Amino acid sequence: MQTRMKNQFMINNSKFIMVLIGVTALVVIGVCVAPADDLSAAAKARIEQYDKGPATIDVSKYPQEIQDRYQVFSQKCSQCHKLSRPINSDYVLPDQWSRYIKRMMYKPGSNISRSDAKKIYGFLVYDSSVRKKKQLDTALKALSADKRAAQQKKIKEVVDKYN
Repeated sequence: MQTRMKNQFMINNSKFIMVLIGVTALVVIGVCVAPADDLSAAAKARIEQYDKGPATIDVSKYPQEIQDRYQVFSQKCSQCHKLSRPINSDYVLPDQWSRYIKRMMYKPGSNISRSDAKKIYGFLVYDSSVRKKKQLDTALKALSADKRAAQQKKIKEVVDKYN
């Protein structure tokens, strides 16, 4: 009888712990989602600004392979949004572009393959190093020495590949 009571206590205790974990998870999710709504409004405003800017880039002075990558970028990225969005965005660092491209790859209907993603990344990093040079320099200065060196190394790898 005592063993049966202990087993029942253990079962009830386990159920209580599971409910407690579930409630805690819901609270954490709720707390994390609430600020995201505020960011969504700010993000929407930024995106609206980007969308109002130029929708093309003159790449005629870029190396031929970068011009070819621009075509991949133009074709793939315009399937889901205006090209003006990434063209006018404040993204300039390789890690920013990498995160952005990965996020776009997994959007339904994007049809961005790994090969396409690498081409788009190469184009965007190269373009940022030329067309957005002042923004890039400002962003790099804001980083710690280690992070700045890592970003500069990635930029150099892309730029040296095409120059």
